[in-house]
Amino acid sequence: MAVEKTERLAVLIDADNTQATIIEGLLAEVAKYGTASVKRIYGDWTSTALRSWKEVLLEHSIQPIQQFGYTKGKNATDSAMIIDAMDLLYTGKFHGFCIVSSDSDFTKLASRIRESGLIVYGFGEKKTPLAFVSACDKFIFIEVLRAKINENEPIAKKTMAELKQDTRLVRLLRNAVEASSDESGWAHLATTGSNIAKQSSEFDPRNYGYIRLGELLTATKLFDFEERLIGEGESKAIYVRDKRKKS
Repeated sequence: MAVEKTERLAVLIDADNTQATIIEGLLAEVAKYGTASVKRIYGDWTSTALRSWKEVLLEHSIQPIQQFGYTKGKNATDSAMIIDAMDLLYTGKFHGFCIVSSDSDFTKLASRIRESGLIVYGFGEKKTPLAFVSACDKFIFIEVLRAKINENEPIAKKTMAELKQDTRLVRLLRNAVEASSDESGWAHLATTGSNIAKQSSEFDPRNYGYIRLGELLTATKLFDFEERLIGEGESKAIYVRDKRKKS
């Protein structure tokens, strides 16, 4: 879901559930959606477990919020993060939130923020419970960010056969093209992308090893493409059609 980069975002990070190695990729990704007006990270900073985070906080101007683990087995960090998020929400100064965690405890928070008309971007590992993933407008898997940082170990591109075997992916792509198409079956690629985002918050071409949606659609060999001039012919637009619609 594309937004203007002037959008004010609150970035809240669960240090207990996130590794410091992804910070550069994370902030670069956040910048695609808006400006990180607030950057806070929550955890028990007296613990040696968060030592790696301490080394990057100052460099990236992230405010650490101290939360002692008063009770063993209870995640006090989550509670502090949720309370802060609601306080920020009530200020009315933000257009959206970035919640960085793989913890399902933030599912209700994401839903509540969206109920107020704000956008929620989630960031977490692929092990993140589906409930939290679905509660966000868009969910980006941290594995994608790690691959971006370590270019020597990118996510391997799925082959045509592998993509076609993923029935859920094929159904999602075909449904999005059909929902965005005109009577002849052609759909604007950008509109198709927006439709996919509405159906699946976790969809990202990078999860399959492709940078852009068009590259992924091309790799499946299931769609035809057409380039059209728009307006005064100064710019071009890409249209896509399910090959099954071909006359």
